[in-house]
Amino acid sequence: MTNKDKYRLLCSNESSLPLFSRDWWLDAACGETKWDVLLAEEKGKIRAAMPLYIPHEGVVSMPVYTQTMGPWFTPEPKDAKYTRTLGQRQAICKEFIDILKAYPHFLQNFNYRITDWLPFYWEGYKQTTRYTYLLNNIQDENLLWENMSPNIRRNITKAKEKFLITTRKGISVDDFLKIQSLTFERQHLSPPKKKDTLIRLISACRQRNQGDLWGAYDDKGNLHAVAFIAWQESSAYYLAGGGDPALRASGAHSLLLWDCIRYTSRHTVLFDFEGSMIPGVERFFREFGAIQTPFFTITKGNLSLLYRVWLKIKERI
Repeated sequence: MTNKDKYRLLCSNESSLPLFSRDWWLDAACGETKWDVLLAEEKGKIRAAMPLYIPHEGVVSMPVYTQTMGPWFTPEPKDAKYTRTLGQRQAICKEFIDILKAYPHFLQNFNYRITDWLPFYWEGYKQTTRYTYLLNNIQDENLLWENMSPNIRRNITKAKEKFLITTRKGISVDDFLKIQSLTFERQHLSPPKKKDTLIRLISACRQRNQGDLWGAYDDKGNLHAVAFIAWQESSAYYLAGGGDPALRASGAHSLLLWDCIRYTSRHTVLFDFEGSMIPGVERFFREFGAIQTPFFTITKGNLSLLYRVWLKIKERI
């Protein structure tokens, strides 16, 4: 069996693997031939894995609409000693880094649960800290409401009572893309060129009942805001969205995300806004009561142009 075959089998049996590192997600986001995986095995069992998106020879990068990748380690028993676990994981990372020498250009976002990047630092990699925003215990609706800023609560109430906004799950891809494109126009940006990737991801999520498109409509049928949400047992994710600039005053985007959070609480206890380095977007996520959580972007080689392009795409979705 190839590493990918072994990894696909792992994905079918291991619940702790992050959504963005699962084989079906990588197939849709990267293309089946554009990703591979590093494995660390012991006695026939996989101890760790590190999927790689390889868009060009010698280049490891991040596919669009994919927040994080990086190494995954098999969960340790609760009584495992921290010192031993840390040492083992650092040794595994060293094994991975030795293989990564075949890729002189490297960029990956590590999952926020990966807090130790020292093995990469020791080998000359660089790190930039980025932030996501996490809502915990989303099944406690009353607590979520209390922890929101008054501004978000007012927007939700205004959307429902003044503008008669209602939300719908399962809107069409065309309607979603239309509203998303209006958001880019307001920001004086061109839409992402990877529209086909987004459509594949939406289809894959829907087929697995792990994601869908939502829309917020007024009583005249006008579509005010849209959102693409995906989920797994450990977390839900706000992947993409936008609003009609002419209808921004309705507060529909706040209501839409609130209803998405409430819906995904059926599947998980955590909602990941995926963060943003744009001040206005960061403030919007923070005002939902979400907790600022750092994660690492790890780079090596002459990736400055690739990194800038990736960041530009990331902030537009």
